[in-house]
Amino acid sequence: MIVTTAKFDQYQLIIMANISQDNTPKLTEVNWLVEGQSWCYSKSFAKLKKHYQLSDDDFIFIDKDDLNSNDATQSLLLTAIDQLYEYTSGKRNTFDLPLDISLGTEFQQKVWHALQGINHGETISYATLAKRVGNPKGFRAVANANGKNPFSIIIPCHRVIASDGKLGGYTGGLDKKRYLLELERSMSKSQCQ
Repeated sequence: MIVTTAKFDQYQLIIMANISQDNTPKLTEVNWLVEGQSWCYSKSFAKLKKHYQLSDDDFIFIDKDDLNSNDATQSLLLTAIDQLYEYTSGKRNTFDLPLDISLGTEFQQKVWHALQGINHGETISYATLAKRVGNPKGFRAVANANGKNPFSIIIPCHRVIASDGKLGGYTGGLDKKRYLLELERSMSKSQCQ
């Protein structure tokens, strides 16, 4: 498992990739780090170790400036960083990256796929998302699946808000959810002019 970090504005992201069962590199996590937090304290680190049957020694940190584009897994990390920079600079609305979502349950994966159908700059309620996944009364289960999303920004769980228009929760913190929603709103406005 190759691990790197990248800074976007004042926020730090951890980005991990691994070779999947079909021998292709896929992202396994893109998530926020708390300021001053080391990459090895990522919220899903223990789950990733268990799921992929890895030890601490199987996680190799490479600074983003030292990633080698000739290595397929490292090249994927570089592509992910480029796409994230394009997104935060207003040049990209969607991501084209291979994701390994096998860490999630069948229901979580269903929710994560539905999240990818929420357009850039759009928000929907947890209740609406629950209807989209065929579980209209399951808004709490949907909210829980959102919280388990290992691909912040790329699988846009930040676009789901409470029915009353309040932000609701966000695993990365409400400051980051607000940042992403404002970023997308400002990009949508500039594209309309």
